[in-house]
Amino acid sequence: MKEKQGGLETMEYILTAKDLTKEYRHSAKALNRFSIHVPKGAIYGFVGENGAGKTTFIRIICGLQAPTSGNYSLYGVKNTDKNILNSRKRIGAVIETPSIYLDMTARGNLKQQYQILGLPSYDGIDELLQLVGLDNTGKKKAKHFSLGMRQRLGIAMALAGNPDFLILDEPSNGLDPQGVIEIRELLLRLNRKKQITILISSHNLDELSRIATHYGFIANGNKVEEITAKELQKVCRKCVKLTVTDTDVLARILDIMNIEYEILSDTEANIYGEIPVSELTLKLAQDNCYITSMHEQAETLESYYINLVGGVNHE
Repeated sequence: MKEKQGGLETMEYILTAKDLTKEYRHSAKALNRFSIHVPKGAIYGFVGENGAGKTTFIRIICGLQAPTSGNYSLYGVKNTDKNILNSRKRIGAVIETPSIYLDMTARGNLKQQYQILGLPSYDGIDELLQLVGLDNTGKKKAKHFSLGMRQRLGIAMALAGNPDFLILDEPSNGLDPQGVIEIRELLLRLNRKKQITILISSHNLDELSRIATHYGFIANGNKVEEITAKELQKVCRKCVKLTVTDTDVLARILDIMNIEYEILSDTEANIYGEIPVSELTLKLAQDNCYITSMHEQAETLESYYINLVGGVNHE
């Protein structure tokens, strides 16, 4: 689906939702007039703390739950249209934990998945196993797999129907560092080589920042913001953390120089924008204040998220 703005075609979206609400009896709204736009070809980072409504949203999109009100569209087909079932067939999903048979091999699990989907042959299983790095597991049963291997098998099963949209709920949760790297590299391959659009629900923000092209932030079932990775880079300003002998002197001189800053303690401050280091050092020395350390740093996705939802009432 391509949206238009001012008569001009803007962007093609695989998934959109508008005012999506999900209420449960005797509880707060899991989703509250929630909206989202997932562009074709994106790796969309769906960010929110536990209980924010991420899994509820994913379950609704996959047809496992019905919204109380509002609507969503997959490939331009609204959820109220009977053709939404055909749109859902283009989705592969791993929700919460992979649904795998522990007493089966990787190949056995994929054969079972092919049968469930009603696929006419087992063509493609070898390619899938190779794609997720499980082609050498042979007769090893899934119960003897590492957590990362099980996660990759779950993704392979989600890919069995050849979807072009993959939805993953916390894919790196509980993985060791090597497992996290393997999942990251797999998702990048799927996106770049297979042109699969991916929505990743995650609270591992450091890892998400390495691969996401777009972000959507949710808190208490409410959409807080949507932003591209490029826009986020511009917003996450770089600063210089300065350690000096007296931040009172530093603040006075920075005010005179009209430089933006934030005092952190008696000896530390963050300074934003371009800094004329030689001039600042000289002015500080004239007031018997000296710089003892200086290093650049940038706001992280995690700190951006915390600042973003800081004003939202969340548990």
